[in-house]
Amino acid sequence: MHLRAVAESGIRDDHTWLAAFMWEAWENHPAEYAAGIAVSIDKVWHAVNDLYAAAGVLDADAGEFWTLPIYGGRPVAHGADADPSDPPLGILEPPGVSQAADFLTSVSFDELWNAAGAKLVRSGWDEAQAGQRFLGHHRCLQGFYERAATAGHAVVRAVWA
Repeated sequence: MHLRAVAESGIRDDHTWLAAFMWEAWENHPAEYAAGIAVSIDKVWHAVNDLYAAAGVLDADAGEFWTLPIYGGRPVAHGADADPSDPPLGILEPPGVSQAADFLTSVSFDELWNAAGAKLVRSGWDEAQAGQRFLGHHRCLQGFYERAATAGHAVVRAVWA
């Protein structure tokens, strides 16, 4: 999964255009990652979402905010002219980005890991190494969403096959 922060005025609500934008962003991912405007999670984004779901169990005030960092926002529908092989896309508008940033800075990774970590460790993984991997994803997402929120940006999500 690939997340890219962008000024909301720089986004077209058109799947074909947005897919091309995200493809170009993906080709520039190392530079964009270094600039703090992009982040990606390989193959375990579902599990990162499951980790955040523990917040809804641990704290009723977390409400649905735990859903924002991974799957938040609205899907961008494939138009009639869209290539069916284009990735699923979503846009999280600036208010949602701010809510995601607030959630990520207020949630305790240790509490989440204690509540859900054992269910997320895959066969053959060392639990301590898995915890460090998920902590790394969490910290990347914290910084990414904080920078995007501070800039007033939206976040575009693409799920590459």
